[in-house]
Amino acid sequence: MKLLRLGPVGQEVPAVQDGDGRTYALGALTPDIDGPFLADGGVERVRAALAAGVLPPLDTEGLRVGAPIARPGKVICVGLNYRDHAEETGAAIPARPVVFMKDPATVVGAYDRVLIPRGSTRTDWEVELAVVIGRQARYLDSPEDAAAVIGGYAISNDVSEREFQLDFSPQWDLGKSCETFNPLGPWLVTADEVADPQALGLRLSVNGEPRQDGSTKNMVFDVAHLVWYLSQYMVLNPGDVINTGTPAGVALGLPGTPYLRAGDTVELAIDGLGRQSQTFAQA
Repeated sequence: MKLLRLGPVGQEVPAVQDGDGRTYALGALTPDIDGPFLADGGVERVRAALAAGVLPPLDTEGLRVGAPIARPGKVICVGLNYRDHAEETGAAIPARPVVFMKDPATVVGAYDRVLIPRGSTRTDWEVELAVVIGRQARYLDSPEDAAAVIGGYAISNDVSEREFQLDFSPQWDLGKSCETFNPLGPWLVTADEVADPQALGLRLSVNGEPRQDGSTKNMVFDVAHLVWYLSQYMVLNPGDVINTGTPAGVALGLPGTPYLRAGDTVELAIDGLGRQSQTFAQA
């Protein structure tokens, strides 16, 4: 089951897409797809209504695709979580997850325009598997408990400005939290449809040129470990997003490869989670 939000910015309506690609409106069940919806059994209600055939069809032609989760409380990011990405940037394989936060206001739709910040010289791309929390998690006993608190998965582009990130501050936040820097979606694919989150191919191209082609099997810390680990240090609430890291192929790790400029188009895909495409513009 794929949950999505359609319509102009700030006016998105909740919807669901079934296995045959048909889309139905969810307005009678919930005002939005957000943390309270996930916490209050929203996924189960949608599944039951879909099975009962009581949801009205929704004509999606011409509708903007918004981020599939509204107003995430936190966007938690994990750096250097693919061995090949750590190697290409000259960093050591971390012994513990490298954790930083990203402004939740950076989250935009999968096809929305992304703005290159004023003064930027090194705006970069990062295709990532995003985990959306479905139930509150605090002090999970073990990684085996993580599956029960995951609401679903989505594609995330963890857009980064490397000069801001690496040269302007010992923290990474400056280069991660610029406006529009986290396209998410197009869907939130419910956890039951992702048989193994450690067996997903990730791909990204810039202006049609392949840049990233990796697999989640190469994560240093797998999804279950990350959710468990984070729950030891912060409360994970329904609707929170975890960006789980990026494979090799970013501009930072490819000497001579140009960073993003206005007019460039980035396309992303993850097996079973759909596709994204953004055209970049100057802020």
